[in-house]
Amino acid sequence: MIQNADKDLSNADLLPTTAAQRHWGWKDFAALWVGMVICVPTYTMASSMLDQGFSWQRAIWLVFAANCIVLVPMLLIGRAGAKHGIPFPVLTRASFGVKGANLPAVLRGLVACGWFSINCYFGALALHGLCNTLGMGLATPSAGETISTSQLVCFLLFWAVHIGFIWKGLESVRLLEVIAAPLMIAASLALVAWALMNVSPAQIFSLPAKVVEGGPKTWAALTGLVGFWATLALNIPDFTRFAKSQREQVIGQAIGLPLPMALFSLVGVIGFSVSQILYGRAQLFPDGLLTQMGPVAAGIGLVVILLANLTTNVAANLVSPSYDFSQLAPNRISFRMGGLIAALIGLLFMPWKLLATSGGYLFTWLGGYGTLLGAIAGILLADYYLVRKTELKLDDLYRRGGDYEYQGGWNVHALIAFGLGVLPCLPGYLAVSGLINKAAVPPLLLALFDFGWFFSLAVAGAYYYLTAKKR
Repeated sequence: MIQNADKDLSNADLLPTTAAQRHWGWKDFAALWVGMVICVPTYTMASSMLDQGFSWQRAIWLVFAANCIVLVPMLLIGRAGAKHGIPFPVLTRASFGVKGANLPAVLRGLVACGWFSINCYFGALALHGLCNTLGMGLATPSAGETISTSQLVCFLLFWAVHIGFIWKGLESVRLLEVIAAPLMIAASLALVAWALMNVSPAQIFSLPAKVVEGGPKTWAALTGLVGFWATLALNIPDFTRFAKSQREQVIGQAIGLPLPMALFSLVGVIGFSVSQILYGRAQLFPDGLLTQMGPVAAGIGLVVILLANLTTNVAANLVSPSYDFSQLAPNRISFRMGGLIAALIGLLFMPWKLLATSGGYLFTWLGGYGTLLGAIAGILLADYYLVRKTELKLDDLYRRGGDYEYQGGWNVHALIAFGLGVLPCLPGYLAVSGLINKAAVPPLLLALFDFGWFFSLAVAGAYYYLTAKKR
């Protein structure tokens, strides 16, 4: 029980979970991850790397290796949630200060809003396609339009479904993942079985990699793949705070993340290859293959895509900002209200306009943004494990004037550590995103961004640890 909690730093959603609330077992965490892993971006992950000069075998191994790497901070940061029952924004108060925690919370929350909006749009397109498969004859955008009226209605409907889960709380998210995970595994296996019945394995796995100048960039690809879940590695305490024990969250996440990511990427490679062999055109996205397979397969497949999109989007892109925005004003913003704010911000993104003009830039920007948040992970890990030896004064996380007050609620050294980890990577990041000319950026800084997540985590963590030892 927290004593003398400041009303400006606490509410029922941010306080440590009770013993009764900690009932998530390893199966729940495994289902959570399977539900998030089976999504369109994972499906396209390895097959899209063929265009970058990778063989499909190398691409799959890189996906597996990257997720083994990101699993390490995932489990380490997750331990804090399981031990103390606190969400990500509250954990950051120990290192950034009780008010300084607003910075990592907002940075993490905004990128989630961007991804939430984009995934809602993809879900809307799948819903729109499903309606047309059922013979409803909904219109696509006419000349000069980026979205039709019926597509906008589908977007708002799919958006509203997400609000329902946030309104009901995290227990509804757990139940969604537990129910959906087996269904999506079955659908993936059915697609693979269909492919092997129609095309020989020798043909499927004879896909050549594209020859690119200078060869494939392994480190850049690995960093990007690590960045795919790097943001969730930060806010994983939002989920592990409900774990029955450390063992449950460790086993569940270890089972649910690296291998399913690699296997579902392999499903994407199979679908990509089979569409080329059977229909003469390689389809990177699953809906393209499904529509070629006929109306029944398209209908069933689009329902699965809708479910996959929903499970990923609710857990990965809406839970985090719900807590993050609650951190800004706990006495006025609850978990529900934070989720509503995140959803409304998602509407403001208007992804149909952004994707119509700058889809590649948007994905690069959001993906790169995730890798730069490695600095926050470095600070959290250094503070929790090296400085505090996993011990926190929980009461002080919820009141002013305690150990985590620092200077006016802000830890200046955490801010400096964050800057040192991020700023050297920023020129390369801006160049890759297309915001500045690559020719204007020194090759060393361009190359540094290839290691962005690793660099920012190591530098920020090292600086924070060294300055904390002197204080």
